[in-house]
Amino acid sequence: MRKLECPKNLRFSCNRCGICCGNTSEKTRHVLMLNVEAERLAQFVGKKICDFAEKVEGKAPYVYEMRKGGEGKCIFYADNQCSIYKLRPLVCRFYPFELTPSEGKKFKFTATCECPCVSSAGEDMLNEVFFRRLLRFALKELGSAAEFAQSC
Repeated sequence: MRKLECPKNLRFSCNRCGICCGNTSEKTRHVLMLNVEAERLAQFVGKKICDFAEKVEGKAPYVYEMRKGGEGKCIFYADNQCSIYKLRPLVCRFYPFELTPSEGKKFKFTATCECPCVSSAGEDMLNEVFFRRLLRFALKELGSAAEFAQSC
């Protein structure tokens, strides 16, 4: 079993505010994508990758950044929802959390303070099972823990 450090006593219930889907006055959002995610999305929407993303360098393992539309929002965000929700990139699946590798094949999830839906009160208490599921999905998409650790 992989070593995992995750936030304790946190709850999260999305209110569809869209903060995670675009720029705010405090932050410019970068929705990064793996090559496999961009290819899958291109097939799903019936467009070329260059129609919805730009190539980026120095962000390995990510190779594309999602284009934005009006108001600095992801081009797939409309009517307070994600039109590609089932195929959304890893960075979107993780939000409001971020995954980073640390020494000794240990992984760490941290929570962002910018999301108004993360709290210590309310419904939907998150547990280690939730974070392990996210980690398994990420490692599957990335190919291996070693590849992920080397890329960060």
